[in-house]
Amino acid sequence: MNQPRHCPAVLIAAPASGQGKTTVTAALARLHRNLGRKVRVFKCGPDFLDPMIHERASGAPVYQLDMWMVGEQESRRLLWEAAGEADLILIEGVMGLFDGTPSSADLARHFGVPVLAVIDGTAMAQTFGALALGLARYQADLPFAGVLANRVGTVRHAQLLEGSLTEGLRWYGALSRETGIELPSRHLGLVQASELNDLDLRLDAAAEALAGSCEVALPPPVEFAAPEVISAEPLLAGVRIAVARDEAFAFTYGASLDLLRAMGAQLHFFSPIHDRVLPDADSLYLPGGYPELHHQALSQNTAMLQAIRAHHGAGKPLLAECGGMLYLLDSLTDVEGTRAELLGLLQGDAVMQKRLAALALQTVELPEGVLRGHTYHHSLTSTQWQPIARGLSPNGGRGAEAVYRQGRMTASYVHFYFPSNPVAVAALFAPERDAAIAGKPAPTGDCIANVGAGLPAIGS
Repeated sequence: MNQPRHCPAVLIAAPASGQGKTTVTAALARLHRNLGRKVRVFKCGPDFLDPMIHERASGAPVYQLDMWMVGEQESRRLLWEAAGEADLILIEGVMGLFDGTPSSADLARHFGVPVLAVIDGTAMAQTFGALALGLARYQADLPFAGVLANRVGTVRHAQLLEGSLTEGLRWYGALSRETGIELPSRHLGLVQASELNDLDLRLDAAAEALAGSCEVALPPPVEFAAPEVISAEPLLAGVRIAVARDEAFAFTYGASLDLLRAMGAQLHFFSPIHDRVLPDADSLYLPGGYPELHHQALSQNTAMLQAIRAHHGAGKPLLAECGGMLYLLDSLTDVEGTRAELLGLLQGDAVMQKRLAALALQTVELPEGVLRGHTYHHSLTSTQWQPIARGLSPNGGRGAEAVYRQGRMTASYVHFYFPSNPVAVAALFAPERDAAIAGKPAPTGDCIANVGAGLPAIGS
């Protein structure tokens, strides 16, 4: 029988999005890592970009925690395993502290992790204390660690903010808006970590600034109960899966790739932009990313286009999510109106929008089983294909993303979280399966993937 484990931990939350949670979480991770501590960081809710930053900051893999998509038991297992190796666990929340169902506060209460509130101190003085007190006391049973001010102007400004705290709220320090440590973003969120040549300099500068504003100490330890451990079955033993990974395709969940390996799959990464041949593989996975920023380069790599067409033509499994689905289309047009012809395996076209087109958690009932995931994109896609399934938003939102299929090719805007149904995922990637499962779309009616709603996520 596994025993509970103890590890210092905080959940970094804020009154709203845009307060700087990611910058603060990364700064804390780098600060404690630079002090020789083993730091494990988690991200609350569906997200791909923030974890890339936190992996660089902490030097350790970053996984998602979520009471719905990941589930209570899997979230418990991830925290318990991290507590066995870490000196500090940091969890970055999502949106505002109490926003959404389930919210960051729900996760903090369920696992007993105290909240560290990040508040943007711009143009604020004593009201900072009132806002901090409201976050701390809004729910009586919420464990609360303290407050950290972001984007302060001067040392005097930070002193005013600290002095406004009441009822024993702990001051965790401040980050200045003048230190040049803010992380750049684009339409889907932060810029990918691999694109920031000065990321380590930014992280070290943020850590140093934070260390100079407060006493560097670990929070109290949290007890993490032992989970029920269920071993993965070797449903993909020996199956070779080619996984797209480069500047255009990088939105994969670490837990999803871990599951494929645990089921016996061999993962072979390749670049649709730079490589001219596919790895020798039984199955192909095209995840989301930023194909709209590289659609001309993707179009010009005709050798790779031919290789992927040949893979599909041979009847081999292919799963394409969001940006990966856009790659399958006849064409993709960016916001400037530049059009590029792509794979043409999914008849239709996509056009990038200047505004968000869909945002929702999704549960999808496929012939293989029910999978959970999320959608977040700025493109609209038109196709004559009839979907084999549509997503359902658990929050009652308008998210109803289509899933398309032809032979062994499955495509959707939905980013699937593979551990939500390992058997279904194995069926999608296994080279051999009942032909009845591999449905074909009937080209009837014009379907436009459109608007969703729900908890925020990151995708393309």
